[in-house]
Amino acid sequence: MTSMAPARSQNLADVVERILDKGLVINADIAVSVAGTELLGIKIRATLASFETAAKYGLELPSGTNLNAPGWKELDRPKAYCPECGNRRDEEKLLKDGCPVCGWISPLQSLPVIRPQTENYD
Repeated sequence: MTSMAPARSQNLADVVERILDKGLVINADIAVSVAGTELLGIKIRATLASFETAAKYGLELPSGTNLNAPGWKELDRPKAYCPECGNRRDEEKLLKDGCPVCGWISPLQSLPVIRPQTENYD
């Protein structure tokens, strides 16, 4: 059974955000041999991820990284995606303030009460 929902198009920013969020690991072993004798051997280990993702999976961080910086304290806070545009931000802020990118308003936010004005017809 196929879904009738339209396919979600993704731009470059969405792709880069997803790669940084999930991480990308490239392992490659290249060997150049002639007559069974290896002349050149190259081993490539490359990782592309945000610092948050790297810390979550225990990847080695560059030397000199200050793990006491305020940004690292954000790792413990739960993140949520905006239901309208998919913008990822702190769950508490998303529910409290809504989404600053698309203007989505959280259902938990109280809407202002609009009362009809009474006019005096004296």
